[in-house]
Amino acid sequence: MFVLQSRAESWKLLIVCRFTASSLQQTCLNMLAQKTLTVASSIFWTWSLRHLVVLFSLCGFINGYSDRDRVQDLMSRYPLIDGHNDLALQLKILHNNHLTQIDLHNVSKMATDITRLQAGHVQAQMFSVYVLCGAQDKDAVRLTLEQIDVIRRMCTEYPDFELVTSAQELKDSEMRRKIACLLSIEGGHSIDSSLPALRMFYQLGVRSMALTHTCNTPWAESSSKRYNVYQRDNHSLTYFGKAVVEEMNRLGMIVDLSHTSWDTAWAVLNHSRAPVIFSHSSSYTICNHSRNVPDWLLHELKRSRGLIMVNFYNKFISCRDEANISHVADHFDHIKKVIGAQSIGIGGDFDGAESFPRGLEDVSKYPALIQELLQRNWTENDLANVLRRNFLRVFEEVERVFQLQRRITGSTVCLAGKDLSIHRFVISYV
Repeated sequence: MFVLQSRAESWKLLIVCRFTASSLQQTCLNMLAQKTLTVASSIFWTWSLRHLVVLFSLCGFINGYSDRDRVQDLMSRYPLIDGHNDLALQLKILHNNHLTQIDLHNVSKMATDITRLQAGHVQAQMFSVYVLCGAQDKDAVRLTLEQIDVIRRMCTEYPDFELVTSAQELKDSEMRRKIACLLSIEGGHSIDSSLPALRMFYQLGVRSMALTHTCNTPWAESSSKRYNVYQRDNHSLTYFGKAVVEEMNRLGMIVDLSHTSWDTAWAVLNHSRAPVIFSHSSSYTICNHSRNVPDWLLHELKRSRGLIMVNFYNKFISCRDEANISHVADHFDHIKKVIGAQSIGIGGDFDGAESFPRGLEDVSKYPALIQELLQRNWTENDLANVLRRNFLRVFEEVERVFQLQRRITGSTVCLAGKDLSIHRFVISYV
């Protein structure tokens, strides 16, 4: 009789928990757990009630565990690795790289600071090392060194940051609750067509490089064709360009195809021994901008086990000056439909583009996107992949290719003289 009464009381308490204020629901559930223990003599009943509580919670029956709570829990367990951020560019423009002039915990003029990175559950950030295309064939190497220097100083002087150079260091930094800094060169013009320069950048901690920005290099073509008044004879990748990709594979440096033309991207995908990424690009089917990636190229990316990290810039998202979170989620939905969630990441492009969707104005707002995707029936496993697992997989596979080539010496290939006269450049901040 006691057991039957206790069962009835437990059911009543479960119903009461359903309508309890969210702030009191954890206490209510604890009481329910204790009540369950009092009827432990009925093993089946104990098992049933406990699992029913879990089931109701997962189904939203316990209304205190909202979508927002699910997002916070998910991103606490799988904090974000973001593929592209131009904070260093803003430090150059606004402060001429003088870190003493700014407190990076709170920066109102930018979309990125430490406080908002933490609020957005950003655990690792690929910081862009960017110099203007106008520096090509001039002082691009020196300017690139200066931008590497400011990121290294920033990630050393602020204890919230930690400079990392491997997938294992990235994972270790999460255990220490640090924001991992990854160095990524944005534009092959930074190496001045020199493989020794590429190798020295690697020694300074660079672990990724985009082959172009908005300017052609002598060996690879940019997606910004309308800006390049001289059309290349070779629209994909020259012999030296292939040597750059091979050397990046040998070093263990991630090849980034954002900003490259589709022909160049296709050539790289069919030449690289390691997976590659689009660090901040979106779907061409959803928004037909040349910076985005068409479906046929997405299929090539999946075949090579690569990754596309979706960009948030309004003009790449909605093809208009304004956009919202729903527009961004449309890109995720489409890419998932084409190649699956295991090939998608996030590359917000904060502080590098001019405008961002409503609700995604700065780095603190990433949870809003994850909530939107949850509401579109993305599974937590899919989102864990998007948030960090996919990037870690690519990084680790790039490192495995490096391990296989450790005994191979650096390439001595030089740029052919005929290639030096077939490129033009344009200045752009995007």
